[in-house]
Amino acid sequence: MAEHSDLPSSIDAVEELLSAEDYVPDRRLATAVFLALRLQRPLFLEGESGTGKTEVARVLAAALGRRLIRLQCYEGLDVAAAVYEWNYQRQMVEIRLAEAGGVVDREHLADDIFAERFLIRRPLLQALEPQPEGPPVLLIDELDRTDEPFEAFLLEVLSEYQVTIPELGSVRAEEPPIVVITSNRTREIHDAVKRRCFYHWVDYPDAARELAIVRRRAPEAAEALSAQVVAFVQRLREMPLYKLPGVAETIDWSQALAALDRVSLDPSVVGETLGAVLKYQEDLERLDAREVETLLEQINAEIADARHG
Repeated sequence: MAEHSDLPSSIDAVEELLSAEDYVPDRRLATAVFLALRLQRPLFLEGESGTGKTEVARVLAAALGRRLIRLQCYEGLDVAAAVYEWNYQRQMVEIRLAEAGGVVDREHLADDIFAERFLIRRPLLQALEPQPEGPPVLLIDELDRTDEPFEAFLLEVLSEYQVTIPELGSVRAEEPPIVVITSNRTREIHDAVKRRCFYHWVDYPDAARELAIVRRRAPEAAEALSAQVVAFVQRLREMPLYKLPGVAETIDWSQALAALDRVSLDPSVVGETLGAVLKYQEDLERLDAREVETLLEQINAEIADARHG
């Protein structure tokens, strides 16, 4: 098993690596990342949207100086979009040029038009090919959006880190890419995929870690405002909303309020900007002006007690 000196040598080193890119991990996530890297196994991150799963792959690539290759999953995703396809237009041009030049050797022509120069490499194939800076980070984002047949195909690819192109043969990675798979759990992923991965559930952060995240990602927001925003969002997650806000929404709201030169929350500005946090009309209607006032009173009292405590 090949090891790279640029990979973190401990869980603490993983925490430092991610923190250097303004990602604030908890200890369990740092442990999962460390073990996935050390054991060269895919890291399977599951959890609600907006909790920072995709960001883990981006931060890892940036911190390690590796190329990030992203496969965005969707219903109907197939081999042509995920692995490779042939450039049919260029192949047709080549055939016509050959015919115009009097080439009649069909077998030779067939070999020629299925050469590598006509191959369009999609994310999975790109991830198997050598990169100057080392194995890339392959992000397979929102696997739960795909169909089960693609999931079965992916299982085969991740087992051997190899794909077969009938016209050219097998392409096998010299060194496995760093694979990060995410799922929002809109459907269950087959156990066979999870068994081949190091699994971690990415939950909403507690208030202290979320505040640390906001201060890293929205430093332009006043400290008092950041504390109010985090406390408000934490309260929202306790409510029976259709879609609970993620950390991404907390950051977006903090940045929006800072852009409005706000230094604290009040009922008026909450009502005007709540669309940065809640993305469904039903949830916006659920939070009327009176409830906003009540929430603000509660969180302001909690923050004041914490300061004097």
